[in-house]
Amino acid sequence: MQNLDDSVPNESPAVNVVDFIVCGTQKGGTSALDAYLREHPDLCMANEKEVHFFDRDSYFSNGRPDYSQYHACFTLERADQLVGEATPIYMYWYDAPRRMWDYNPNLKLILILRNPIERAYSHWNMERIRNAETLPFWDAILLERERCRSSLPLQHRVYSYLDRGFYLQQLRRLQTYFLDSQILVVKNEDLKSNPTAILNRICDFLGVSRLESITHKDVHSRPYIDTMSDREWEYLKHLYEYEIRGLERLLGWDCSDWLAKRG
Repeated sequence: MQNLDDSVPNESPAVNVVDFIVCGTQKGGTSALDAYLREHPDLCMANEKEVHFFDRDSYFSNGRPDYSQYHACFTLERADQLVGEATPIYMYWYDAPRRMWDYNPNLKLILILRNPIERAYSHWNMERIRNAETLPFWDAILLERERCRSSLPLQHRVYSYLDRGFYLQQLRRLQTYFLDSQILVVKNEDLKSNPTAILNRICDFLGVSRLESITHKDVHSRPYIDTMSDREWEYLKHLYEYEIRGLERLLGWDCSDWLAKRG
């Protein structure tokens, strides 16, 4: 009798469930974290960063989605690997938390939060380089609400420079479905300044061994044509100050550096 294992020697193990997701925030360092996690032998990250499954409404329009389509985005080397992906818009997309919970209520979620003032400017700069944005930053943020109406009742994927920085509402949406023990929130600045410490926390959170050697990564950094003007920075500081203070209370963080203008 033919050995079935011998008949398909190159077939990788099947993915039964995705165990963890890096779900936010955009321009927060998710690309760097994804690159770090790919170096861990006990983790299987998606074949490409940003699978965009739980934010695609078309996948969920006819009831239960085809999860095999999702699982096809991963290639396991061993059956005992933890499976994960990084799609930062999930944190922002209204329906993504419920969809993720319906898929796997035991999911672990990792969030990297960045100073929302700097995040907004970085987001605009990315879209400018992609030729998706033609307005100067000041005009873009003043016209954001008007421009984003075109996507209602959904969020706007491009022009949501300011809206994505209101993290409290996004965190509470995730906490509606997932226990605090399933959510790990870290600072973008800490990942940059001390990646070893942050990655140790993430490995402990996921229940895998710590990485023995870490080489600093700088992924998807884009050049800026200019810095934010004083007027733009003060406008965003006023917009986000209450939000930042609330985040400090919720997470026990000191975010005073987020409100201190860089020279």
